[in-house]
Order: sequence, then C-alpha cells, then structure tokens
Amino acid sequence: MFYQAARSLLFKLDPELSHDLSLNSLNVMSTLGLNKFMGARQSSLPVEVMGIKFPNPVGLAAGLDKNGIAIDGMASLGFGFVEIGTVTPRPQPGNPKPRLFRIPEHHAIINRMGFNNLGVDNLLRNVEKSRYDGVLGINIGKNFDTAVEKATDDYLICMRKVYDKASYITVNVSSPNTPGLRTLQFGDSLNELLNALKTEQARLAKLHGKYVPVAVKIAPDMTEEEFGLVASSLKAYEMDGVIATNTTLSREGVEDSPVSQEAGGLSGVPVRNASTKAIRILARELDGKLPIIGVGGITNGFDAAEKIEAGASLVQVYSGFIYRGPELITESVKAIANLQR
Repeated sequence: MFYQAARSLLFKLDPELSHDLSLNSLNVMSTLGLNKFMGARQSSLPVEVMGIKFPNPVGLAAGLDKNGIAIDGMASLGFGFVEIGTVTPRPQPGNPKPRLFRIPEHHAIINRMGFNNLGVDNLLRNVEKSRYDGVLGINIGKNFDTAVEKATDDYLICMRKVYDKASYITVNVSSPNTPGLRTLQFGDSLNELLNALKTEQARLAKLHGKYVPVAVKIAPDMTEEEFGLVASSLKAYEMDGVIATNTTLSREGVEDSPVSQEAGGLSGVPVRNASTKAIRILARELDGKLPIIGVGGITNGFDAAEKIEAGASLVQVYSGFIYRGPELITESVKAIANLQR
C-alpha cells in the first residue's frame, strides 16, 4: 500500500527525475528501517547457479542502478541478487533528454538512456562504500564513441577493473541505444569478443585466485536461427551464462500509446512473450551447457515461474518492479517455489 501511494506521487514527476529521487532515497530508507513499509520481505529459496549460491532466484536487472549508488537499499528489498551497471570505461552523459517514457496502461517503459553513467572507477568507489555482502553482478559495456571494431578493448578495461569486486560479470552486447552495439551479437564479432573475454577471465582468475563467472546479455529481436548461432558460440567459448533478454525494438502491444514512436528499447509486459520464447529456444539449443537468466515482462509471480518453466535458472525484474514494487519479489519467489514442488 505504501509503495503504491509513493508510486502515484512519483509518477506525477518526470520519469528520470522520479527515478533519481527514488535511488537517492533507498539507502536512507534502508538505514532507517523504513523499507519494510514498502512491502520488503526476505524470501529464502536457495539455488546454485554459475557456481554461486543465491539466497533466492529473483534479482534486480541492470539499468536501474547504473552507478551502484543504491546497492544497500536495493538489497534490503528482498532481492536474491543485485546487478548494477551498465558501466563504461569513461563517464558519459548518455543520449539527450527526454529519454525515458512510461506507458502505465501497458506496464511498459521505453528508454534510450544510452549508457549514461559516471564511469567504472566511480562505480567501484560506490561498491567499496556499500555494506552489501550478497551476490553482486556488474554489467559492462562500451563507450558510445569507441568504434565497434575497438569495442573489445572497452569490455576488457571494465572486466579487469571490476573483476575482484563482482560475484559475476555481465557483458552487455544488446542495448539498442548505443549505435552498432548489437552487431557484436553475431558471427566473427561475437566470437572474437568471447575469445578475448575467456582468455582474460583465465588470466584474472589466476591473478586474483578466484573464478568470476561471465554472462552475456542478448536481445530478443533475433530469429530462431540467430538464437541458435549465438548459443553455439556461447557453448564453444564456454561462457558461464546468458541473460535473455534485453529490451526490444518492437512496438507490438503499445501501438495505441502516444509515445510508441519514441526511439529506444521497450521493456515491461509487451516484451514478456518474446523473452520467454527466446529462453525456450536457448534452453533447447544450449542443452544444459550453461544456465539462462530470464528477464523481460515479469510483473507477477506467474510471469517469473513461466521463465523458470521455460528453462531459466534465475530471473531478474526491472519495469515490473517499478510498477509493482517489492511485493513483486516476494510474489515471484513464492510462485517459483510452488512450481518446483
């Protein structure tokens, strides 16, 4: 009830302003013990994925806390894991505003943020200040002005810097808001990137004395054949996981919205079916060789369980969390537990 009241007030503000206010408030609320009034509950449903023990399988997707300023606050809401980023080697402002658009009637969001962040060094300072000792994913990307041909350099810079602080690392090659980025999902470009990442991962594991898994986040806007080719590359280079999926360029399901023609990625309910379909295809093509983290359109417990039933080992929420609040986490954990009985 409290969250719904707060949401109604925040939704009267500009979307990006309300987003920033919410992030800045979360740690304070957590410290004061006020998050329980938002419906926060700690749900236990342990699962081991990528060699990591998760207290429950419902996590926060990347994008909500790009700079890692609200890690403690997010963790206190009941997430089994928290993923921050996408972060780039150098700070960058992202795309011009406005760049974030709500579609409440469809529980959806369009964004063209463009990896706005304060850079990897700033993110690491925030991680250092955090008291959180749970599972932390760090999502890495390339700067907008780095040529696609040089993108691997940016990923390696970020990987080296975050390796010792991350429980796992996500390689974002699927945002639609950085020109040329999605071309890294295919063919030689993908294979060269994965080869470089695995080589560096092995070196860093030896250097730091620990193995940090690397997952790849992909887009929903692929054909079945393209998903199969991606799966083949992920298996060939022995990646540790795949996150399916990022936002979509499709506008199916929101055609009636006045903001439907805004450029950017669409998330929320309209991407649910495409994401679940992608998970089913990947589960078949991967044949258990690496786990899938399902994300896209989860707005209730059924949606979360559906992703697990389709083949995901973990799920993440973003837009659904904005619309539903912490109760979505508890509801999703319960639905997954019921599915597994």
